[in-house]
Amino acid sequence: MKKQIILLGMAVGLLTVAGCSSNDASTGVSASTHEEKSEKAHSEAGHFTYDHQEEWEFVSGEMQSPINITTADVEDFDGEELELNYESIGTSVEDNGHSIQVGLSGEAEINNRLFTLKQCHFHAESEHTIDGTYFPIEAHFVHAAQDGRLAVIGVMLTEGQENKAFQQILDAAKENAEGKENVTIDSFDVQQLLPSNLDYYHYLGSLTTPPLTENVEWYVLTESVEISKEQIEEFNKYYDDNNRDIQDLNGRKVFIEA
Repeated sequence: MKKQIILLGMAVGLLTVAGCSSNDASTGVSASTHEEKSEKAHSEAGHFTYDHQEEWEFVSGEMQSPINITTADVEDFDGEELELNYESIGTSVEDNGHSIQVGLSGEAEINNRLFTLKQCHFHAESEHTIDGTYFPIEAHFVHAAQDGRLAVIGVMLTEGQENKAFQQILDAAKENAEGKENVTIDSFDVQQLLPSNLDYYHYLGSLTTPPLTENVEWYVLTESVEISKEQIEEFNKYYDDNNRDIQDLNGRKVFIEA
């Protein structure tokens, strides 16, 4: 089913980056500098570590995310198409100690309800799996409704052609790591992080980081987006293991839009 993506504005996006890059021919920043800054960011975040997920605290645990989506078991449902009105502005970029996060603006109409886009962040490898298969990176577009309900659109990033929007994020991180402040990006091309086909798997789950709040609406897109091998390697200099373990379904149903 063809979906509608409306991009608003071609304004300059202000990106402030707290991350840094390791040393190679493309960055010119030492590996030790990256490691020191990354360690500092993780220390300041002080939230949790992916190495000891069993120590994470949460209130309830029967509807947790991420999950493995078994395509043979999904059920059809008559959902509405996703209508995304995202602005071409990156309001911020930060290494928050557990991901690279990009502040974004815009709205999403999801099943006839309006959500405000808050941010996008990335996990490597992917958090969700499809038929047991991990993807190099998974992007999460986080939205909130006026009543506080959360909806996350998950996009799998696969190895292929270079991606303009993802490169803009990496370039901003490099500039900031080299000492430039208040990094800006002209016309942040957020559409490049979304496939043209917005069909999705849907289920009810949770945040994938503490406090692991439940009743989060998940919309994992069935189509992936390409980024290059070099871009994957560059992101992995920030994170290559910030994915939560797969959680049990506990009787939940997973749907596919029909």
